[in-house]
Amino acid sequence: MTRFVLSAEVARVARVAVVTVAAVATVTVVAVAGQWAAAQSNAAGAADATGATGATAITGDAAAGRAASATCVACHGADGNSPTDQFPNLAGQVPGYIAAQLAKFQSGARQDPVMAGFVAALTAQDMADLDAYYSGLDGKIGGITPAQESAALAGGKIYRGGYKPYDIAACMGCHGPSGHGIPPAFPRLAGQPAAYLEAQLLAYKSGARVDPVMNAVAFALSAQQIRELALYISALY
Repeated sequence: MTRFVLSAEVARVARVAVVTVAAVATVTVVAVAGQWAAAQSNAAGAADATGATGATAITGDAAAGRAASATCVACHGADGNSPTDQFPNLAGQVPGYIAAQLAKFQSGARQDPVMAGFVAALTAQDMADLDAYYSGLDGKIGGITPAQESAALAGGKIYRGGYKPYDIAACMGCHGPSGHGIPPAFPRLAGQPAAYLEAQLLAYKSGARVDPVMNAVAFALSAQQIRELALYISALY
């Protein structure tokens, strides 16, 4: 089935939406960034290894990261773009985010039985190397089917303007109008598989994945809204 990214007009709106809701986006970046920093304080030690908190930074070596990525290929693809919609694309992720997530998997702050095994023996340098490698690759351009466009546009309203009934701020305030993220705390979402995005949002909603800001956001959204939001984000580029 033919897949396509959002139409030129929709893509244009996504990119200029920050102008039309500038006040919302600005407030979101300031307020949510502060909440995120406070919420992550317990994981500061792990983040310090990546330089994410301003402590002693470890410079990643992309070449070393490429060599270390051999064990990641099966799930995340040879070029960092997953061959299945069950796993995230790592290529083009914002610098610092992958290393921080690997540290969370290793410490148990983020739970995943498969990832726990892979990260158990990684050093902070290994994490920084993998981060440098994947952040330097080209991110994947996703797409949706024609039948999914209506649902995706409904999700776009939440992504660009938030959900006022529950005071949910626009997603683009942290992840950018085109979904490219803000290093190192807010990840790139554009082009991620819709099924993966939906699964993660549902995990935040149930509390299976923990992040105070995202738990609050996802909890207020219905399963249908989450599905629509995931479709929209997957087609950003």
